[in-house]
Amino acid sequence: MLAQGMQATGRKVFSMTISRFHIKKNDLVMVIHGREKGKSGRVLRVLPEKEKVLIEKINFVKRHSRPHGQQRRGGIIEKEAPLHISNVMLLCEKCNKPVRTGHRVVEGGKKVRACRKCGEIFDK
Repeated sequence: MLAQGMQATGRKVFSMTISRFHIKKNDLVMVIHGREKGKSGRVLRVLPEKEKVLIEKINFVKRHSRPHGQQRRGGIIEKEAPLHISNVMLLCEKCNKPVRTGHRVVEGGKKVRACRKCGEIFDK
């Protein structure tokens, strides 16, 4: 009989669970840790499998690329790199501060995100 989480070969099987995050695409966020601390921007993409977010005009990195054919030139390209989701906080437009979020049930039984400080609802 096999133990839970074991294969017949004796190796462990890791099941990756993708958790839900308090930050969604197009949210206004502020960076709270790292080189870009204090800067804010809109979320372009959420990468749940890597637990990272891509924020517009934040965390630029330089990538060196080789020319491919005649269409794509080589050179140094600057692009946004993803930040870990724990390094950003949702920015409340009413408080104008980074805030923690809570959940509230509005009429109709819909669950929405709300600011913990002022009660502003983020999901319209």
